[in-house]
Amino acid sequence: MIVDERTVSYIQSLEPDDSPVCMEIAREARRAGIPIIRRETASLLKTLVAAKQPERILEVGTAVGYSALLMSEAMPAGCSITTIEKYEKRIPQARKNFALAGKSEQILLLEGDAAQILPELEGFYDFIFMDAAKGQYLHFLPMVLRLMPPGGVLVSDNVLQDGDIIESRYAVTRRNRTIHTRMRDYLYQLKHMEGLQTSIIPIGDGVTVSVRVQEAKEAEEKA
Repeated sequence: MIVDERTVSYIQSLEPDDSPVCMEIAREARRAGIPIIRRETASLLKTLVAAKQPERILEVGTAVGYSALLMSEAMPAGCSITTIEKYEKRIPQARKNFALAGKSEQILLLEGDAAQILPELEGFYDFIFMDAAKGQYLHFLPMVLRLMPPGGVLVSDNVLQDGDIIESRYAVTRRNRTIHTRMRDYLYQLKHMEGLQTSIIPIGDGVTVSVRVQEAKEAEEKA
């Protein structure tokens, strides 16, 4: 828990219900112990999609399709989602959920490792949601930035690791130290990379929102 439990409970109490399909998917995922984005994170994600009004959305990490469906309900007409998942047991359920929601035409699910799929993608994605293996975020970053146009938005989930990210490397369990180090490096990169404007938001399990800004030379040429 990054912020106190009472604050989180109050924020969640204000949230209206999601669509019946998304609510059922969330219930089933929690029953099965499948991680999905938290309610306050879901609200932020939908708000950002509604504000950006993207043409093409890319999601790295489908799980059972919950977040893709949330985004599909907030995106404008004509927008499409491409989502990537490598865990074979979750792929059939995600496809089933997309069909149940009537969104199979708007959501394209690519099966396999994002490290292999991302370099093969073409065109631009003006909204990207990163919610895959946390230790791979830093590795995926240049691959997704290649696909982001100026003004594009990158949202990354679970970046504060339930508050562990502020602890010393030796204060976290040994099995989590590699992820801890890589996530710290990822956050540093997002905050210091030229061409990105990033905010770290302490809701849910921590979210970053990064915007691809025009470099000075490019902006001058368009002036």
